[in-house]
Amino acid sequence: MSDNKQEIEVLLPPAVAYDEFKRYSAILSAAGLTPGEADFVHLRKRSIDARGRQPLVRLRADIYHTPPPAGLFGPWFQYPDVRQAKRSVIIVGAGPAGLFAALRAIELGVRPIVLERGKDVRTRRRDLAALNKDHIVNPDSNYCFGEGGAGTYSDGKLYTRATKRGDVGRILRLLVQHGATPDILVDAHPHIGTNKLPLVVAALRESIRQAGGEVRFDTRVTDLVLDESRLRGVVTASGEALEADAVILATGHSARDIYELLDRRGVLIEAKPFALGVRVEHQQQLIDQAQYRLPDRGQLPAASYSLVHQTHWQGQQRGVFSFCMCPGGFIVPAATAPGEVVVNGMSPSRRDSRFANSGIVAAIEFEDMDLRQHGALAGLRLQEQIEQRACHLAGNTQLAPAQRLGDFLKKKTSSELLETSYQPGLVALSMDEVLGTGLAERLRQGFRNFGQKIPGYATNAAQIVGVESRTSSPVRIPRDRDTLEHPQVRGLFPCGEGAGYAGGIVSAAMDGERCAEAAFNSF
Repeated sequence: MSDNKQEIEVLLPPAVAYDEFKRYSAILSAAGLTPGEADFVHLRKRSIDARGRQPLVRLRADIYHTPPPAGLFGPWFQYPDVRQAKRSVIIVGAGPAGLFAALRAIELGVRPIVLERGKDVRTRRRDLAALNKDHIVNPDSNYCFGEGGAGTYSDGKLYTRATKRGDVGRILRLLVQHGATPDILVDAHPHIGTNKLPLVVAALRESIRQAGGEVRFDTRVTDLVLDESRLRGVVTASGEALEADAVILATGHSARDIYELLDRRGVLIEAKPFALGVRVEHQQQLIDQAQYRLPDRGQLPAASYSLVHQTHWQGQQRGVFSFCMCPGGFIVPAATAPGEVVVNGMSPSRRDSRFANSGIVAAIEFEDMDLRQHGALAGLRLQEQIEQRACHLAGNTQLAPAQRLGDFLKKKTSSELLETSYQPGLVALSMDEVLGTGLAERLRQGFRNFGQKIPGYATNAAQIVGVESRTSSPVRIPRDRDTLEHPQVRGLFPCGEGAGYAGGIVSAAMDGERCAEAAFNSF
């Protein structure tokens, strides 16, 4: 404690913790103060502690006895005008890695040229509607491709363990500056929500443009401008060649044509382990009751879970784990090409859907891929094979194969399915036929273990929907550990999830900033 600031941590009932006036009074009371004895209470962290008989909310706060420092609320980031900048960088992809790379480049006085194969957030909605309602997959505009990348319309979770890769707080403050709720600065598992992220993404784009950067939509990269071992620029689908001092490749984990382009042009890429499985869907109330041990969650947020189990099959150990858990959310179609079925999860900011869903996936290692035949693209080909099989078995539309979870554990095709949040619809199928025996058996072992941890979890009150295959990139584009530059191609900076160096919005954004700094240092 200083003369001005007193730090305090309290455990409060939800009815107090989520009421601004009651929370303020309770924090002061815990510090032995009355409202007149403190000038300001700054909430720093909020998390839920559900280990006891009754769930409580843990709050960490700073109590200021005199006016708090001005820096507590800013300053907001200011960007210089880079229209006349001597250096420029091409950034391929307008997901979080690409957008934050562009903003950081502007801070460094470098003019960014952002190329996005998809459409802006507003126009992109029409293609998502056609995907959900009419089963039409636009290969350049879908849940994975378009302004903001996969995160824009597929959730907005901001939790990351990659705290050593950059300044998480800086990324969150930038998001708040561009319209995100300030709650993300204090919540232990911050979340913006798919209904609010489009406005944030559009604001990020406008900051880039107002500073003199360029953002182009409907601009797909089809070739590289290579000068021996130096990347000078890129060629777009229209035939235009663009050159710059460096290229940051931030295309996301589903840009298969970029991996194939690099492989075709002799740019070194590597196969990488990833994970593959299904989405499991429950009633949110079941998860709430199991996690909070209350008949009704009241003012508590929709409950989530995190599960992991080590499985053994045919002498090999593989992890099975929950991925991208979406409380109060929806399952959405995430295919990026006709003839494949892929599912993902999302939650609106209020997380008020009746459904909870999560990816439940098994690790895919090199031994599970055909490296001899497909080389660096072996994992990608395995993804394609299972996604296309799911589409074929389900009727060659965006209907997704599904099975009630209790039936899956008994290896029994479901006679009927449950109500679902997946808008295109479901088809009852054996998930063994979709995934293959080995992967299905690993998931069965995982689900049985999870059923022991969460009452009612592994029963016919839930159903699994396939396939959850885009957990991460199955390819890594190598880069030097210090310079972040490709080891063989100068001027190329692989970045974000698509290059194999991030696993979510915040980690991708931090990697984008690092790559912008690395490109600047290379000049």
